[in-house]
Amino acid sequence: MDSSEITRELNPDLEEIKLFVPPDRYRAFQRCVWILVHETGRTQLEVMREVVEDFLIKHKC
Repeated sequence: MDSSEITRELNPDLEEIKLFVPPDRYRAFQRCVWILVHETGRTQLEVMREVVEDFLIKHKC
């Protein structure tokens, strides 16, 4: 069982979004999430949810 399957099992109300980005953007995103998790005490899922919500609000979706 991989981590996305475990996440779905523990959080059945969540869906996976798969994005394709250049390697430097991927590393920057992972670094940013890691920093936010350690500075705020929030989980990775909470940070990812915030990123998606901010994107949707920014683009008035």
